[in-house]
Amino acid sequence: MASINTRKKSLLVLLQHEGAFHVMLLAPAIFVLIYRYVPMAGIVLAFKTYRARLGIFGSPWVGLENFKILFSMPGFLDAIRNTIVIALSKIALGIVVPVVFSLMLNEVSNPRIKKSVQTIVYMPHFISWVLMAGIIIKMMAQYGIINKFITSMGLDPVMFLSDKQLFPQIVVFTDIWKEFGYASIVYLAAITGIDPNLYEAASIDGAGRWRQTLHITLPGMIATIILMTALSLGRVLDAGFDQIFNLYSPVVYKTGDILDTFTYRMAFQNSQFAISTAASLFKSAIGCFMIVFSYRIAYKVSGYQIF
Repeated sequence: MASINTRKKSLLVLLQHEGAFHVMLLAPAIFVLIYRYVPMAGIVLAFKTYRARLGIFGSPWVGLENFKILFSMPGFLDAIRNTIVIALSKIALGIVVPVVFSLMLNEVSNPRIKKSVQTIVYMPHFISWVLMAGIIIKMMAQYGIINKFITSMGLDPVMFLSDKQLFPQIVVFTDIWKEFGYASIVYLAAITGIDPNLYEAASIDGAGRWRQTLHITLPGMIATIILMTALSLGRVLDAGFDQIFNLYSPVVYKTGDILDTFTYRMAFQNSQFAISTAASLFKSAIGCFMIVFSYRIAYKVSGYQIF
């Protein structure tokens, strides 16, 4: 009985000290409930034929018919292929470029130059894709600064954003340009965590900066690199809606359309709400599987665990 009373007193003391923090969590919890969980009821629309006058729950059931129609659409298979190609390219370069940049920046000894470079490369991350897309479109337009440079050398202008072959490459390149600086923070932190005594010992043994980087810095970063690669697999179907939506046009749908933009057009341009819900559910199911798979890899490789 005494132990029960002691536990009750401990619980009351805990609530008194941490009650304010629980109250602070109330607002985001309500936000998540209203805007994340309640809308999930609309998933049933993927298995119905939507009738506006009947509403979502009053519309007739059609089972998997919407999914059959979805996979028979020629543009849907192209969207899947484009999503995977663009997303995997972003994941691969999104690991390689920040790692290389971190290694190069680590070799800069002047702190002022180092901080200046970091500020410059971090800045694009904080610019929205709406504004960034406007800058890119202006630069790559027929009479933009890039084509002016090309024509000054006697060459014909290139229609960058209207070229089916160039568009996916531009999407990947501009995304890496915008994000690689901010992504390098993790790898710079991994470098600072390496024991300085290892570099001193290597220097005494006659190892130069290249050998120190190859045999000390990179092995010290490998766990972080593997972890970030494994976690990024969970976003394999997120090719960047904001970026592509602000850059693409019907001319490049064949190679630039992704699942998110395809779903958007089905819902808000073609008013095919049931088909768009089926497409969104398909993507969410694959994404959920990849998140679980990637987190299991991260746990096996580096012991990373959230739950």
